[in-house]
Amino acid sequence: MPKAKKEEKPVKVVRVTLIKSPIGYNLRQKRTVQALGLRRLHQTVEHVDAPTLRGMIAKVSHLVRVEE
Repeated sequence: MPKAKKEEKPVKVVRVTLIKSPIGYNLRQKRTVQALGLRRLHQTVEHVDAPTLRGMIAKVSHLVRVEE
C-alpha cells in the first residue's frame, strides 16, 4: 500500500542584509554574522525561514535588516 504524500507548503524565504559592520562587537556576534553567510556590508543572502535562523537573526538584529 503506497504512503500518502504530504501536502507541500510553499517555502518561506527570508532575505538578510548586513547594514552595520560587526567590527567592535564581540566574537560571538561576528561569528553569527559569518554563519549567516554575510561577508561585506550591504550584502544580501536568502535563507529558508526556520526557528534556528530566527534565533541567529535575533542575536544580531542591530547589524542586519530582514525582509520576508
